[in-house]
This record gives sequence, structure tokens and C-alpha cells, in this order.
Amino acid sequence: MANGKTKSKKKLFIFGGLGLLLVILLVVVFAAGSKEEIILVTTEKVEKRTITQTVAATGTIEPEFKVVITPEVTGEIIELPVKEGDNVKKGQLLIRIKGDQYKAQKEQIEAGLQSARASLKIREAELQKISADFNRIKELHAKKLASDAERETAEANYLTAKASYDVAVANVLQNEARLKEILEALYKTTIYSPMEGVITSLNVELGERVLGSNFTQGTELMTVSDLKNIEAVVEVDENDVVLISKGDTAIVKVDAFKDKEFKGIVTQIGNSAKTKGLGTQEQVVNFEVRIKLLNPDDKLRPGMSCTADIQTETVSDVLAVPIQSVTIRSKTTEKKTEEGEEDAVVERKNSDRNGKPKEIVFIVENGKAKSVEVTTGISDADYIEIKSGLKGGEEVVSGSYRAISRELQDGSKVRVEEKRKTAVTKK
Repeated sequence: MANGKTKSKKKLFIFGGLGLLLVILLVVVFAAGSKEEIILVTTEKVEKRTITQTVAATGTIEPEFKVVITPEVTGEIIELPVKEGDNVKKGQLLIRIKGDQYKAQKEQIEAGLQSARASLKIREAELQKISADFNRIKELHAKKLASDAERETAEANYLTAKASYDVAVANVLQNEARLKEILEALYKTTIYSPMEGVITSLNVELGERVLGSNFTQGTELMTVSDLKNIEAVVEVDENDVVLISKGDTAIVKVDAFKDKEFKGIVTQIGNSAKTKGLGTQEQVVNFEVRIKLLNPDDKLRPGMSCTADIQTETVSDVLAVPIQSVTIRSKTTEKKTEEGEEDAVVERKNSDRNGKPKEIVFIVENGKAKSVEVTTGISDADYIEIKSGLKGGEEVVSGSYRAISRELQDGSKVRVEEKRKTAVTKK
């Protein structure tokens, strides 16, 4: 009997404790639910700044002027007085190709020309004699001292001699043209530098046989480049190329030169697109832009990788906010279907009559967030121009990204936390 009472008291204490704990948990949950959430944010004062809009691009360093040397005749290289990296002057000998076959053809054609000229002289003498005979017969025929048959025979002999003379003249002209052609080919066996510059590539060696470009593309012998005039050839995305104009300033960084910057001017913007990955999800459309470097270094070499920041537009003394402060917010509402399932319907909270989303920023007033519609202009890497909506001096929310893009609403309570300062190590 005593044991039963003891067990009943233990159960009473256990259930009583569990009930008290449940009451405490309900009170805590109710208190937490009724407590208004305070969002931690960072702010920055709206001030006037100078903003420069830039377009970033990557590419390579190339000489502004370069000539790829290819032979026009086929043959063996018998003289190669230059090597890669040599400085050359305009008119300097670069390469000589063996021209024995052209010399033999030249001698053969010269002999044929002499024979044609001799034959021409014979035909010319014959024509003069027959022409004199024809003129004499015509006079006699006019005086009725020669028959019609004699006149016709004399005229036929004259026309035949004249045709033979014309053939001889054509033969001489043909041989002269062939001689001119072979002399030009013989001249092309020696190649001279078309410009002052540096041999930036040499693709052949002494004794190698090369192909001329008369019937094929020809062998690329070497490249002569003017390294005093250097440019950066970069590829710009199709969405950004419309922002660039000739004459825009650019800052070019070359990977091999670490932190050194080169100033440049946009001199050429490509009209034809360069498409990569055509027909795939990775398809990219770029346009080639050339930037002339104003302060090139002697150590710059063709093919070096580079990046360029092209300054497309600059505005001064304009209101600006951190670029992450501007957002386009959306409002999500829920409705129940007949089956009781919930469907999410997303509606633009900030949009004009045409359905175009509006840009907003949040400013802090009396510990609460307030959304303000703004009109933006150009931006740089950190700040964006505000054309309308702000007057200056407001405390605009600059972080966190989650708070700006999702959490903040009109009237949300906020607490401004100080930005962490980067510690500076003293040397």
C-alpha cells in the first residue's frame, strides 16, 4: 500500500514538471514571436563624387605595324644573314633564294629574243621590197601598162609580206614580255626588308627549300615588326562594345609587368564579330578593339597577355551611392487553390505602368528603413550615379547584401553597425 502511494507521488511530480516546462516554452515562444525583428545594416552617406565608367577586356600585346615575309618564287635558301631578334633597316637584305633555274630560263629567252629580232629585220626588208613592187605595178596599171592579174598578184604578195612582218613583230614582243617576267622572278629571289623594325619570328633555316606564293599560300619566312609602336588588341563583349568610341582613354596592364600601367587610346573598333562556341550554351560574341599604347616599354614583346580598362564616360560632381545599395525588389504573395495547395505568385512591387522594374535604395530615418525610388546613371567598380530621388546627405543602406535584396521593407527596424576597419601592419 505504501509503495503504491509512493509511485503515485512520483508520477505526479514528473507530469507536473513536464507541464511546467511546457508552459515555460510556450511563454518563451510567444515572447519571441511578439518581439519585432531588428535588422543589422551598414550605411554610407550620400555624397557627390566623380565617376568613370569603364569596360574591362582581355587580349594580347601586338606591334601596330608588322609585315609577314613570304617568297613569290620557289627555291633553296642560299643566304640568310639575319636571325630572330635582330634589328633591321629598310632595304636591308633578309634572304636570298637560289635562282639558277631562272638564270637558265633568262638565257634561253634572251636567245629566242635575238632570233625573233633577226627574223623581224628579214621580214621588214622583204616587206619594203614587195611594197615597192606593189606601188610600181599600181602606177603601171593606172597607165594601162599592167594587167589586172599583175596588179592582183602584186597586192597579194604585199599582204602576205605584211602579215609575216606583223607575226615577227608579235614574236619579238612576246619574247620581250617573257624576258621581263623571268627578270622579275630572278629579282624576287632576293628579299629586302620593307621597313625598319625587329625580326620577331624566323621560321626557316639556311639551305631549306621554300614554296613561292604564285600557286599556293607560300612559306612564311619571317615577320618584321615595328616595336616602337605597340598596341593592345583586346576582345570586348557585344553588350559593352556599343559603349566604346574611338579616342577613349584606356589603362592597360601587362601580366609580365605586374603593377605597371600603360596609358592608351582606342584607335580601332572591329565591325565584324568573333563568335566562339557557336550553337552551344557557351556561345560568346566579341568584337576586336585596338588600343595604341602611349608609353610603351622596350621590353614589351608581341603575344604578351594583357588586360585593359577602357574609360568610356566620366561625370564629375554627381550624387553617388555604393553600387550594391541599388536594388530591384519583388513581392511574393500566396494563394490557395481549390485542392488546398499553395501557389506562389510573384508580383513586381516596384514597377511603372509599362511594367518596367524600378530601382530603389533604402535610407535610414529614426531607426527605420525607408525605400526611395531612384534614377541611376553610369557606374564604376564601387559607386553608381544617382540622377534623381536623393538630395545628398542621406544615410543609405550599403550592406548587407541579404538585407538589401531580401530582408528590408518599408518601416523595418534597423540597427546600424560600424564598418570593420582593416588593420594596417606597421613595418
